[in-house]
Amino acid sequence: MIAVMFALPAESSAFVRSLEQRERNGFVVKGSIAGKEITILHTGVGSLKCEERLMEFLLRDKPNVIVSTGFCGGTSDELKPCDLIIAENFSDKTLMERAREILDEVVTGKIFSADRVIDPAADRYAIGREHGALAIDMETATIARLSADSAVPMLALRVISDSPAAPFPAPPEVLFDVETQRTKLTSLFTHLARNPKAVAQLADFSKRITLVKTKLADALCTLVREL
Repeated sequence: MIAVMFALPAESSAFVRSLEQRERNGFVVKGSIAGKEITILHTGVGSLKCEERLMEFLLRDKPNVIVSTGFCGGTSDELKPCDLIIAENFSDKTLMERAREILDEVVTGKIFSADRVIDPAADRYAIGREHGALAIDMETATIARLSADSAVPMLALRVISDSPAAPFPAPPEVLFDVETQRTKLTSLFTHLARNPKAVAQLADFSKRITLVKTKLADALCTLVREL
């Protein structure tokens, strides 16, 4: 069984539609691709929620491979939305080399797992320089640690959803509340009312995310068929 880890259903929806005979149970979606058993776990956003859900999952199931995937933010202007990145600092070396053979147009580099959503461009640039990271997420380090503890090889394959040159359409705390694991609609509507230009920016961001999800789903389908 191949276990595929996304933070949120908003990231996994295009890939979920690719599954045959899919079944949902809470944070888990099961199905198959090309006869291979696929289990998707939505870990939640951030290390704490991710650790809680993944530990519970690994107590029940022992996958052959774990793929940590979903969105990440670029730390420079070099990577743009829809670019794929394999985290060389977290991925099993054999899986990483196999993924590079299978996938076209994938970048290999370091991903930094932060303890918060990093929004301002200046902070992104600083993290990129300090850690030598091409991108930032919030869960991969935790998934890698728990995968190693369970002796399950892991591949970290992520897609750029935003960057300093292609920022969020609103402050991150408005778009998503990590503590409650959801968007507070009151805060979002208040922000949009106070910033009318943000309505168009949010619409453009939504279109961008649709393309990002599709690019990632296509890559994951190609990958799991060949692994």
